[in-house]
Amino acid sequence: MKHRAPEAEPINCLWQDKKRHLGLPLSFTTYRLSEDRIFQERGFLNIREDEVLLYRVRDIQLKLSFFQRIFGVGTVSVISTDKSIPILDLVNVKDPRNVKELIFQNAEACKNRYRVQSAEVLGENTQQAPPAPPPDLR
Repeated sequence: MKHRAPEAEPINCLWQDKKRHLGLPLSFTTYRLSEDRIFQERGFLNIREDEVLLYRVRDIQLKLSFFQRIFGVGTVSVISTDKSIPILDLVNVKDPRNVKELIFQNAEACKNRYRVQSAEVLGENTQQAPPAPPPDLR
């Protein structure tokens, strides 16, 4: 009798889009947002999937070039403390301002849920050494 690994719960997808060319989703790059992660899936025959945990998001940037504005797309850059993917670019996604806001709201909710403090997010050392005693002035 074969033992099966327990099946994982399905991921609730809040948003999904493909990288667009000339405003059309003609690409093998897909972006998804869940309640706690952002996924990037690339490839046709060989598929690579990367993810960034939302509580690690430090900043979100929006880039709109002239041609992106013409076609109604933009690039949302997610800057995180993730070691393998410090910057995840969601390139040429439709309605980028709403995507940026959706990521921000879910990242903040995730940080509150996991009680992540800003010092943890920024990677700072919260326990500092005590100050050195003053020199002996004799």
